[in-house]
Amino acid sequence: MVMFPLFISSIAMWMMIINRLIVFRALNIRDIDRDKAKECILNNNLPDMDKYNGFRAMFVNRFLKRRSGKSDPDRYILDETVMHMVSSMDRYLVYIGVLAAVSPLFGLLGTVMGMMATFDIISMFGTGNAKAMAGGISEALISTQTGLLVAIPGLYMYNLLLRRADNLKHKIASTGYYLRRFV
Repeated sequence: MVMFPLFISSIAMWMMIINRLIVFRALNIRDIDRDKAKECILNNNLPDMDKYNGFRAMFVNRFLKRRSGKSDPDRYILDETVMHMVSSMDRYLVYIGVLAAVSPLFGLLGTVMGMMATFDIISMFGTGNAKAMAGGISEALISTQTGLLVAIPGLYMYNLLLRRADNLKHKIASTGYYLRRFV
């Protein structure tokens, strides 16, 4: 009974974890450096997105597509681009954390249900039927174990992804601050 929601939450959590791992990896490879970003901004040239697909290249590309050519509006556009990219780094992270935190509670619910089944067996047959009691105790232990097996790696990955997102957010904000001088 409890294993189905635990299984569904585990699948959903791992799909989101894999998505974030792929996105964060893609944003950290084949990127332009700060000087190349500055050059693109000064010359109003879009970076080659086939050659570069990192966070700086994406940042410069998004900014230059919206650029007005006037200094004050461009600074607002640059700030908006920073805010948009920074907020996109947190996508799915809250859900991953919630699903990882809820998994042991599903396991606990299974424990309670298994113990209730055991007490029902005891009330019907007494303590003499160990085989009947073992089914409820087994249900209780398996659901607890499964909840912990889902939660522990999920919380680890949540914290790892949170650190990577914070690192990328810092790099994006730093790049935006650096490029603001050249707009």
